[in-house]
This record gives sequence, structure tokens and C-alpha cells, in this order.
Amino acid sequence: MGADREIVKRHVEALLAESDRAQVPRDVVGRLLLEHVVQIWLASRTQEDVARQLVFTAEHLDPDTDFTFMRP
Repeated sequence: MGADREIVKRHVEALLAESDRAQVPRDVVGRLLLEHVVQIWLASRTQEDVARQLVFTAEHLDPDTDFTFMRP
């Protein structure tokens, strides 16, 4: 894993541990994280680009499905 991924993973794990202790539902945590992610992206990307990223992510939620551009 790259350093960037490790940094984010460490902080997300700490956030989940703290929110679990505070009995904040993970669904709420996820929704709030998504709000922050969108704001981070909008600081350097267009609304259209962010929307495309979100649609792409939503269309590829199944980890067992290959991306359409992947070859068998």
C-alpha cells in the first residue's frame, strides 16, 4: 500500500473507533465523510468532474465486477 493510502486508512480506522465509542452509526459517519470528500474534491475539481467520479464509483460498487475497459 502506498503512503497516502496508509495515512488515510489509519485516520479512518481511528475515526471509526471513536465514532463506535460515541455510538455514532457508521451510516452517519459514512455520509459525513462523503460530504467532506466532495468538498475536498470541489476545492480543485469542477462540479462535473466530481459528479462523474461519484457516478463511476456508484456504478462499480460490486468488487467482483470488472471495469468495462478491462480485458478478461
